[in-house]
Amino acid sequence: MARFEREPSEFVEKLVSLNRVSKTVKGGRVMKFAALMVVGDEKGRVGFGTGKAADDAIARLEKELAKAKKTALERGQKLSQAREKAARALQARVQDELRQLDMPKVQFETEFSPSQGEDGMEAGGLEQAQFLMSANLGEALKPIHKIASGGELARIMLALKNVLAEDDGIGSLVFDEVDTGVSGRAAQKIAEKMAQVARRKQVLCVTHLPQIAAMADTHFSVEKGERGGRTYTHVARLDRPGREQELSRLMAGSALTDALRQSAAELLSRAEKYRANLK
Repeated sequence: MARFEREPSEFVEKLVSLNRVSKTVKGGRVMKFAALMVVGDEKGRVGFGTGKAADDAIARLEKELAKAKKTALERGQKLSQAREKAARALQARVQDELRQLDMPKVQFETEFSPSQGEDGMEAGGLEQAQFLMSANLGEALKPIHKIASGGELARIMLALKNVLAEDDGIGSLVFDEVDTGVSGRAAQKIAEKMAQVARRKQVLCVTHLPQIAAMADTHFSVEKGERGGRTYTHVARLDRPGREQELSRLMAGSALTDALRQSAAELLSRAEKYRANLK
């Protein structure tokens, strides 16, 4: 075997050219070049091998490939077992969170399906996962993205973030309009859950619901406007009177009344009492 102290890429280009010639001469069938192969030795050097040297190199590489596949399969099976165990724990935790978010009949599961990769493996393991749910008693479990409403998706996202954030070391959580499609009792449940999470982590939330805004420890008003032909965003931290006014606006738009302000004040007081009783 003639060896060369050069990069393998120099020989890869040559093989690509030879393959093109092979396809042309043999009508599309890639030939096995026994007379000219790229062969590596034990020191990682690359060169051209002929005859028996090329066959030996192929046999060695096939043996190494079989060994690597066996190792990957064994590790993939261990990963699958760990995933199934974690999925059962996740299922119980998420269902508990969703019940607290006014979804008492919900069922939540993780479904695993075999990988479609070569040899039943891919970079992510031996299987693919998807979340299934049934929001109502008697309904079959189906993929979340196909059956969940906007409000259900919002609560599922909150539940998942809350469960996963407990062990991931993340110090801050951001919820952008997690209240989509939610109102009334469900909105109050979401507000209470976020207040609980905020005792352990920093929570930033963009919301248009008064129940959630009232539960915040700190409330900012964000407004967009125009000045001098340009668009600006104005952010202001609200004091207690400012919060009452903003909550009144969220409740009824621009038609503010004394009754609305009183309702906003009561909402703030209830939220403060709830937060004060949290551990």
